[in-house]
Amino acid sequence: MSPAVDRPAADRPDVNRRAVNRRAFLASSAAVTGAVISGSALATPAAAHTSSFSGSSGSSGSGGSAGSAGRKPYLPDIDVRDAARRDPTEATLAEAAVLMSRRKLTSTTLVEAYLDRIETYDSTYQAFAEVTGESALAAARKADRGGGRGGVLSGVPLCIKDNYYTRGVPTRCNSFIFEDFVPDYDATAVARLTSAGGIVLGKGQMGPLATTRATTPNGTVTTVNAWTPENPATDPGGSSTGPACAVAGRLASSSIGTQTGGSIVQPSNRQNLTGLKPTMGRVSAYGVIPLSYTRDHPGPLARDAMDAALMLAVMGGPDPHDPRTLGLPALPDLVRAATPVVSRGKVKLRRATRIGVPADFLSSAADLRRAFLDKLDSISGVTLVDVTYPADWSLLTGSFNDARLSERTEPFRYWLREDPAKFGVSLLSWLQGLMLSGDEWITAQRAKNHLLREVLDGVMARCDVLLQTGPVPFDILGLPEIAFPVGFTSGIPAGVILGGQPYEEDRLLEVAAAYQAVTDWHTRRPADPAPTAAGRTAKRMAVADRPRITAEEAAAQSA
Repeated sequence: MSPAVDRPAADRPDVNRRAVNRRAFLASSAAVTGAVISGSALATPAAAHTSSFSGSSGSSGSGGSAGSAGRKPYLPDIDVRDAARRDPTEATLAEAAVLMSRRKLTSTTLVEAYLDRIETYDSTYQAFAEVTGESALAAARKADRGGGRGGVLSGVPLCIKDNYYTRGVPTRCNSFIFEDFVPDYDATAVARLTSAGGIVLGKGQMGPLATTRATTPNGTVTTVNAWTPENPATDPGGSSTGPACAVAGRLASSSIGTQTGGSIVQPSNRQNLTGLKPTMGRVSAYGVIPLSYTRDHPGPLARDAMDAALMLAVMGGPDPHDPRTLGLPALPDLVRAATPVVSRGKVKLRRATRIGVPADFLSSAADLRRAFLDKLDSISGVTLVDVTYPADWSLLTGSFNDARLSERTEPFRYWLREDPAKFGVSLLSWLQGLMLSGDEWITAQRAKNHLLREVLDGVMARCDVLLQTGPVPFDILGLPEIAFPVGFTSGIPAGVILGGQPYEEDRLLEVAAAYQAVTDWHTRRPADPAPTAAGRTAKRMAVADRPRITAEEAAAQSA
């Protein structure tokens, strides 16, 4: 790898944009922490009324302002693969949307194909907590009558993680607390997706209250890794397990999840997807049952970089219901960023990019590391640079990470007092939050500010993006990350996580799209499981034979 080279500011065309972004990010980060301290955090529940959990008057989210902070989302001009023409469930979101815009595919056909697969295989996958087949088919027929005029996602069926409010559809957050909760409006992200023509196919199963992999509230494993459906013990990733499995198992075109401690990028890495966790505030969290006000990030789990770009372009933008989204830099042209640049038959980066490589990156998979870095280095415009962590890195990203526990506990104090059994297997981690003192939380916030300086002024001072071994540092800080597949180990997908500068999701997409243009890992799909009897009885039988995680294991895995 080449040594890092500092360039004069005048020679770096992005320096002005980065300086503005950084100032906005620092101001926003301070405001978010201040909101927590002042008690004005979003989504604080009323004492005893689950329906008041959003802290709002119940008005609908900002569905009509999709992508309002930047260029209006648009479909890319892409070549559709033969496999996607033969089987619509094989198509990426972009391919399906393009086929429908060209009248080569109907939304009804696409939705029916996905519902057929759900009927056949979901008793094994357990990807969905709720399937909204009838309303999805009605929306598909309406999209077909509209002739593709309903928006950039017109007719595309999506899976929504079950902590997003969905009007008239149960939102249980896989918890006894919300087992009877049916919202009367959509979360802003959901409203924007449907306003752009997306169709809610169902609610994706998730970890209890978004803490672990998907289990029943008492800890019995439900959703599996789509690549090893016969082995429920295989880790499918964090709490956005169902949305990931739905896309990987070809039960939905794309999905949305949430990330607080890795629950977008980790399920994506483990199920061969491309997951994009945007910068804090890029996507409104209004109407999302919270886990941590300073760390919750809504974002897409998709099949490739272009699909992730389209989803984020629709979901992103300011929302008056969520102060974290206001006053931020405009969304860049994400579709353009996810479009590979080809010059004289060779793929090159849209902008020259310095990619930081820590010594511990993929250190346990030397062959995979070598193959990935060699392929990445072969792309014109890439410069790989060695980076080192500061001496206090493990302390800043380890011990002080426990500050998140008190943030998750605070909105749920009512239920902890009234009926702690409602927390099921995840109770221990919620109790841990009660044990964290105020002075410890304040010390952790000081540590967070120090970590931010270490990242922006230290680790990333001489690189544009950073390869990571885990999601935690960028989760703590609210910086953007993208996960994408790079191969397999023992038959299980392997992926990498790339972190970026504030509001530079486009740079992350440029790198991922270029890599995917010269590899085919992202096009590979798992084999279907053996068909099983459909229906609720089969689902109950499938769950009965699965392992169960203990409260101690749940606390150890907790986001």
